[in-house]
Amino acid sequence: MTDTSPITYASAGVDVEAGDRAVELMKAHIEATHTPQVVGGFGGFAGLYDASELKRLPRPLLATSTDGVGTKVAIAQAMDLHDTIGYDLVGMVVDDIVVTGAKPLFMTDYIACGKVEPARIASIVSGIAKAAAEAETALVGGETAEHPGLLGEDEYDVAGAATGVVDASAVLGPERVQPGDAVIGMASSGLHSNGYSLVRRIVREAGWAHSRQVPEFGRTLGEELLEPTRLYTAACLDLIRAFNGDPAEQEIAPDAPVRGFSHVTGGGMAANLARVLPAGLLATVDRSTWAWPEVFSVMAELGRVPQADLERTLNLGVGMIAVVAAEAADGVVARLHAAGQKSWVMGIVDRYSSDDVAGAGEDFIQGAKGVDGGGVLLAGSYA
Repeated sequence: MTDTSPITYASAGVDVEAGDRAVELMKAHIEATHTPQVVGGFGGFAGLYDASELKRLPRPLLATSTDGVGTKVAIAQAMDLHDTIGYDLVGMVVDDIVVTGAKPLFMTDYIACGKVEPARIASIVSGIAKAAAEAETALVGGETAEHPGLLGEDEYDVAGAATGVVDASAVLGPERVQPGDAVIGMASSGLHSNGYSLVRRIVREAGWAHSRQVPEFGRTLGEELLEPTRLYTAACLDLIRAFNGDPAEQEIAPDAPVRGFSHVTGGGMAANLARVLPAGLLATVDRSTWAWPEVFSVMAELGRVPQADLERTLNLGVGMIAVVAAEAADGVVARLHAAGQKSWVMGIVDRYSSDDVAGAGEDFIQGAKGVDGGGVLLAGSYA
């Protein structure tokens, strides 16, 4: 018999009232990130931000970035813990912006799910809001979309986009890097938000449950895998202000001490560092200057993963890199340590020729992600 009952949006799998409840639950978290520059409050069709501050810069340039969290969300879903994913999302977005020397101003998020569970959505957004506040970035809006039939009821994905500003004279990048510059590593908090397809395959093949206690971690496997991404925006902006100056007060000289940053995300440390070096220059990175955090050693051994593959996939303990003038290196490291950010000099930049890297094999990387830049040579063995 043909079903003659009316078809409603709810019967199609979309619960508008649940969406409204989720908005109410997340409202306080979002408003906690709002600075006086956020105009119009919460709930509009678009977020408004007062950009009057840009007038203080001689030639303000807007910087923008967008990203997601990747398959790390599968760990959060499996453990039913959702308040840390926001740190991963914010870190992936705002720390790409600060690499240019820009200060992130505001951000929006997007959550797609199979079914809106208000408490779960609010938990995700609470993490995003806390991380945005730590990065001094206003969360001005977002979207929660219910996609029944496309995603399972307990499945979701998150993405975000942010906008920042930097004066033209203060833009960081390859054109500032010089022979003799120092390469400084900033410690990661763990896996961050890259390489989880590899990690999840290792864990699955080994038959390890997320509830498994791992002595090397001092906690469960799942807790280690959900360790939030460390945020570097505040530390990087502090270095820029302290060593390069304020472009509103004076034009930033081309040879200002902080030359550039590299956010270590997909592709590993060497490939991302190569993106911020000019053609003809080589950063030689000494592996012996740091040891892998336990999570990388455990995954490497458990999955019998070749070192070269690990280096192309995971951050191996380095989440952000600063390239600075050699004479400023000690001061930069000291300032980072004072701010609670473990850091160390890990290499040096110099000119090179093809003869200098002949036979280096997979230890040498030149150019990555469409950027035909400088080269990176990984030397020695890890501590």
